[in-house]
Amino acid sequence: MAGKGKKRFRPPAGVGGGNAMLRQLEQLQAQMEQAQASLADEVVLGSAGGGMVTVEMTGAQELRAIRINPEVVDPEDVEMLQDLIVLALKDAQAKASALTEQKMGPLTGGLEIPGLF
Repeated sequence: MAGKGKKRFRPPAGVGGGNAMLRQLEQLQAQMEQAQASLADEVVLGSAGGGMVTVEMTGAQELRAIRINPEVVDPEDVEMLQDLIVLALKDAQAKASALTEQKMGPLTGGLEIPGLF
């Protein structure tokens, strides 16, 4: 009886082309690695307070610099400066995320894969 089962089993259509699919996945992986490297080279600027606080960040969301206009430094109002820094960071992160979506979106076909980027 076991012999009959083996003879009836046929791999699903397209399984024989596994090598082609593997090559496509390898190409996609290479393209994604190239896009990620490109993101690390791109720079976005986030700002707050009309440019009084500026944050420089890579497309890979690596913080490069924070610039603070001396006019905004008021020892009596440190909280405002802290808020401006947070807002500038959020602005830079939003721009870096948009850049990531722009570069990686075409590779994933619009799929949202958690943790991918």
